[in-house]
Amino acid sequence: MPNIFQSMFLSGGRAKVWRIFSLVILLLIVGLLIVGGGYYNRGADWIASKTGQAVKLPTVKETPFRLGLDLLGGTQLIYQADVSAVPGKDQPSAVEGVRDVIERRVNVFGVAEPNVQTNLSAGKYYVMVELAGIKDTAQAIKMIGETPLLEFKEQNTEKRQLTAEEKKGMDAFNKSASKKAEEVLGKVLSNGDFAALANQYSDDPANVDSSGNKKGGELGWISEQDNPELFKLAQKVPVGKTSTELSKTSIGYQLIKNEEKRTKTDPFNNQPQMEVKASHLLICYKDVSGCESGLDKEAAKAKIEQLKSKANKDNFAQLVKENSTEPGARDRAGDLGWFGRGKMVKVFEDAAFSQKVGTIEGPIESEFGYHLIYKQAERKIDEYRIRNILIKTQSESDIVGDQSDWKNTELTGKYMKRASVEFDPNDNSPTVALEFDQQGGELFAAITKRNVGKRVAIFLDGLSISEPTVNEEITGGKAVISGKFDIKEAKLLSQRLNAGALPVPITLVNQQSVGATLGQQSVNASFRAGLIGFALVALFMILFYRFPGVLAVGALAIYSVLVLAIFKLWPVTVTLSGIAGFIMSIGMAVDANVLIFARLKEELAFGKPFGAALEEAFRRAWPSIRDSNASTLITCFILIQFSTSVVKGFAITLAIGVLVSMFTAIFITRNFLKLIPESWLEKRPWLVGVNKH
Repeated sequence: MPNIFQSMFLSGGRAKVWRIFSLVILLLIVGLLIVGGGYYNRGADWIASKTGQAVKLPTVKETPFRLGLDLLGGTQLIYQADVSAVPGKDQPSAVEGVRDVIERRVNVFGVAEPNVQTNLSAGKYYVMVELAGIKDTAQAIKMIGETPLLEFKEQNTEKRQLTAEEKKGMDAFNKSASKKAEEVLGKVLSNGDFAALANQYSDDPANVDSSGNKKGGELGWISEQDNPELFKLAQKVPVGKTSTELSKTSIGYQLIKNEEKRTKTDPFNNQPQMEVKASHLLICYKDVSGCESGLDKEAAKAKIEQLKSKANKDNFAQLVKENSTEPGARDRAGDLGWFGRGKMVKVFEDAAFSQKVGTIEGPIESEFGYHLIYKQAERKIDEYRIRNILIKTQSESDIVGDQSDWKNTELTGKYMKRASVEFDPNDNSPTVALEFDQQGGELFAAITKRNVGKRVAIFLDGLSISEPTVNEEITGGKAVISGKFDIKEAKLLSQRLNAGALPVPITLVNQQSVGATLGQQSVNASFRAGLIGFALVALFMILFYRFPGVLAVGALAIYSVLVLAIFKLWPVTVTLSGIAGFIMSIGMAVDANVLIFARLKEELAFGKPFGAALEEAFRRAWPSIRDSNASTLITCFILIQFSTSVVKGFAITLAIGVLVSMFTAIFITRNFLKLIPESWLEKRPWLVGVNKH
């Protein structure tokens, strides 16, 4: 008699069932590793330590659940937006602009699950902000509640130099800092407590939290994009070690302790974040602002296609130096270095991330012209969790102030009436139109007169949202920003401009803090409810349907593992309502089995052979299963589309549960039953609770 492994490779229907069974077991193992990856890794470490590293099992990636506000704890704030001073047709756009501003402010907190949404209720607009993991409600209110500030700036061409006396004072300060840094390094190398030394000596303002407590130099996770200087220092220090020498950055002497290293992941999907190293060749044309190539659009495209035909990775840099119209291309050969998402214009970025390493793609058209892109490498983004001790030094900017590339003008958002999306009558491309009041129009005319051929910048909340080039002096209080936008980009820019221009004050009408303790209690209570629900359902199935019930319970366990794995991989934001949807779906998961098994008992009671009765039971029960689950899925879809986040979480988890339950109840249970020899069950009808007529 063949064993299980031999049975899998035979021909015939039963061998097929064994192969399906093997796939189900493999799926279960994968699901268990996803759900309990942390437990598995700790077990693998324990085995390795007990065997002196002789047995080293491979580890798996640990994927945490994405917890919502009610489980992780945090803050919920609800603001009412006063749109009384905004024309009716502009009110939805103005509120969306406020939402966009708040969302960008929320991102400063590094919130894992930010949720900012608008709502119109009883004729009033509201903005709801959920900050999972944020406990400092006062600080959140302060940052979110400030009125958006829109500023127009022009390039700063005036920079003050240090006086001799100022330079002498700066040198003395830095000499003292160097001596102090050497002293602290000696204490660190003498195995001094790094956190205590940081609290005693560090000048880093990040070492103090909002309550005034020192943090032992803890800076959290940093990537190269967050802080290039500290990131490079962390790369030189092994994990778990401290600096063995002084390092100088732009703000002072640094000593660091490298606590941990990981791959940076997207907080919304838990996927590793990537960055690309590339260079490019640009050919602009005369419709592009500042382009001096003399080529029209067709000629520019023809030229870049000709260059592409002879470009390869060996001659690309030389082609860039000889042909690219990008300023500085002769010196940099089009090198862009490493960049991640959000650093380049979208069309360029999408092309660079999608093409293969080592290839040259294009032409890609952007607002700057046509590009050829040479993708040289791609890598995951690393992060380090570090502590630091900063001994601050002085620089010229500490004395003369921040001499940025941009300087303020008198023109701000209060002089702007509105912004709107319009279409260029020549090529029908989207543009953004600005309209100022009389005083704003005069200020804008003066700015454009001073900056013909130069860029001016529009800042919202201190961040540049647009840097158009001035073609000529603009009078009359109206202007148009054109930049090869698509409609979505033009609408977003218009909303941001209106957020700083239209009078939409927001008032905090409700705030709620959810403690982590309450969240943990809810998780524990929900976990107990899930176990009790599972046990009761299992008991019911075994008592009423006996052996098929046992198989259904096995399928239900597989169902639970698969659903939890999907929650982690998607990832689904797990909230209390989501857990309720999952627990409810446990009961629904056996609903199909109840219909099938009841029909199976009837067919067997009429004397049909087990195999025929099983097929007939599944065939006749399927329409009821299909219709009931389809109606539930339709309801879930409606709730997902038109409800708020709490109800939406319930609907999402319930829909996932229904879909997986159909797979486990119909596919897995059916194949489990087929594995049992028919003659064996037919001799034991009591195992299926049948008394034959």
